[in-house]
Amino acid sequence: MEEFRIDMRKLEDGDLAEGIRCAQLCFKINHTMPYTEEYDALVKELFMDNIGENSRVMPPMTVVRGSNVKIGRNVVVMNNALFMAAGGITIEDDVMVAANAQLISNNHDLYDHQILTCKPIILKRNSWIGAGATILPGVTIGENSVVAAGAIVTKDVEDNTVVGGNPAKVIKRI
Repeated sequence: MEEFRIDMRKLEDGDLAEGIRCAQLCFKINHTMPYTEEYDALVKELFMDNIGENSRVMPPMTVVRGSNVKIGRNVVVMNNALFMAAGGITIEDDVMVAANAQLISNNHDLYDHQILTCKPIILKRNSWIGAGATILPGVTIGENSVVAAGAIVTKDVEDNTVVGGNPAKVIKRI
């Protein structure tokens, strides 16, 4: 996956507005009763209607650059998720993301911390991300794969594979 860079010193007005939009919507979502029409409307607004039918994201949540997130159908994201989405995050259909998971598609340059280095994250169909797992920039989690609780995933995970640990390693094939 191709890396791209964002210079935080030269943000465009749209980038600043998106940051404010997401911060304010996350605050509203995190203080609104789930399973209500008001809650559902706020979540749709946060992800700019890029959330599929029968999907839910539970509060509290932190989403940075929600316009860069696409969520498929029948997806469940449990409480306290962190989406750092400057590089883009795609969650395909039937994915489960457990509590305290972190999807981090951007990082800071080692030599110039004002530069964000960005690569997309893709969670393929029917994958399962365990509680407290962290998915780092540029990682694709394969179809039907499982990321164990607490795992730190630094490399792509093949289809039908269970990974765990820090850094995540193959535990078994399904």
